[in-house]
Amino acid sequence: MTLNELNQLPAVDAVSALYGCCHCQGWAEAVAAARPFADLNELLQRAQQVWSCASEQDILDAFSGHARIGDINLLRSRYAGHATQEQGQVLQASEAMIQELYRLNKDYEAKNGFIFIVCASGKSAEEMLRLLQSRIDNPRAVELQNGAREQGEITRLRLVKMIEN
Repeated sequence: MTLNELNQLPAVDAVSALYGCCHCQGWAEAVAAARPFADLNELLQRAQQVWSCASEQDILDAFSGHARIGDINLLRSRYAGHATQEQGQVLQASEAMIQELYRLNKDYEAKNGFIFIVCASGKSAEEMLRLLQSRIDNPRAVELQNGAREQGEITRLRLVKMIEN
């Protein structure tokens, strides 16, 4: 989709397209309402500005749209979408590495109430495991901030991909 096409979409369709980049209805509606955008940078700036004001519930909504790092069944399913593209390197990892990622992510989720969020694009399974290990003992409030920052980067990459392709 081009930026011009996004600008011209009916509101409901623009919200739907943006929701595909960040699983947060409030964020998608606010960004769609800010149209038209003069260029990609304006879209990215507005998206970040809206995200920086996200409530905890908005952040948790966005997190709920992600697969757990290491959830191979989802990555292999035909419904994987962004997950396979963004976590594709996990598919190349050893079974032991995948199991450890999945196990630690479940422990992280039990502790924090949400899954481990990391911008996985370009990261190996080993890098993601090290990041998970380094963050698993952080307080929940710190991890909410860490995850929100990572979600912002994920959303940015998805927006660029949506507009450039």
